[in-house]
Amino acid sequence: MAVTVETLERLERKITLTLPVGVIQSEVNNRLRKLARTVKMDGFRPGKVPMNVVAQRYGYSVHYEVMNDKVGEAFSIAANEARLRVAGQPRITESATSAEGQVAFDAVFEVFPDVKIGDLTAVQVEKLSTEVTDAAIDKTIEILRKQRRTFSQRPHDAAAQDGDRVTVDFEGKIDGEAFEGGKAKDFQFIVGDGQMLKEFEEAVRGMKFGESKTFQLAFPADYHGKEVAGKTADFMVTVKKVEAAHLPDADEALAKALSIADATIEGLRADIRKNLEREVKYKLLARNKQSAMDALVAQAELELPKSSVQSEVDRLIESTRADLVQRGMKDADKAPIPAELFQVQAERRVRLGLVVSELVRANALQALPNQIKAHIDELAASYEKPADVVRWYYSDNRRMAEVEAIVIENNVTEFILSKAQVVNKDVGFDELMAQNKP
Repeated sequence: MAVTVETLERLERKITLTLPVGVIQSEVNNRLRKLARTVKMDGFRPGKVPMNVVAQRYGYSVHYEVMNDKVGEAFSIAANEARLRVAGQPRITESATSAEGQVAFDAVFEVFPDVKIGDLTAVQVEKLSTEVTDAAIDKTIEILRKQRRTFSQRPHDAAAQDGDRVTVDFEGKIDGEAFEGGKAKDFQFIVGDGQMLKEFEEAVRGMKFGESKTFQLAFPADYHGKEVAGKTADFMVTVKKVEAAHLPDADEALAKALSIADATIEGLRADIRKNLEREVKYKLLARNKQSAMDALVAQAELELPKSSVQSEVDRLIESTRADLVQRGMKDADKAPIPAELFQVQAERRVRLGLVVSELVRANALQALPNQIKAHIDELAASYEKPADVVRWYYSDNRRMAEVEAIVIENNVTEFILSKAQVVNKDVGFDELMAQNKP
């Protein structure tokens, strides 16, 4: 086998593969002979089908298989000998010119780029920190109390106020025409909880049992229901019930209802603090990791393999399609999803992946077994039976690979923060929890 490597533009390369026709034909004959021993054809006993009949029926497909296998094998050997880091799949076409007794193929492909990472000591990285305050614990207790609230009917002359649960009938029309989702009977919502649009809540607030009212409601331009987004509807609403909310006291009974081991108010607060501190830790880790990765990518110089970007675009499209299917969108598996929607995201992911890989390789930041174990133990600690969770992780290679990737990202983050100029910033608990929310 003769091999030549040609550099095209940027990351694109071409390898010309030359294979002896005799080698290909010999392998085709071997496979046909094996096939003849097992193939079943009408008019012949198993294993007794003549070779010429087998070749006539299966010769083309076997020849195609052999060519694919041999060319793929030759390409792999050639790429390894040339020490090429191939990105994506090669485009292989038969060459128009080849010597007698030979068949030649051109394999065009991309290679992974050389990655140059700049001086990380010159980079500023913002590092957030957050304290879990008593106010955050108080707020969490209020949420837990609201989740366990009960309701009792108010007197018929009582006006609906924030915190009340109302039961209403409503119907909306746009230009005198009804629209999908604009009508409901015995619909319940909590006044002031933000479940309904502002104009709807304002209309119902202050209404009493049996009262009806008409009002206008302007749907926001970005409203999720596209058929009504940006339009104004006329609504009629009738209040059928007004119920007052009753929240349980923050006491031992609440702690018991929440299955707190130390069923006291102090035990409840301690348990909440522990859970909030864990949540804050992971939120901070994700936020600071993002800042570190942004700084790393900004300092790196590299070309992006088009094939890798396209593969990532395809993966994002399939992921989006699967999500739409799961949400019950009709014909989501056939819906056209423009590739350009994911181009920037795909380019960033590929760039980040290549830069992180280079930093890991150059600075020995691979995940160590003790780091993987520590991370799994920490994840399992919040569950009732940690040992079962640990076994669950170790029993699946895919889950272990995910943990390993997280540990590597953490190692990279720590490495960047150890080199960069870190700017510490305190943020409030509420501000941190609100970040990255849709």
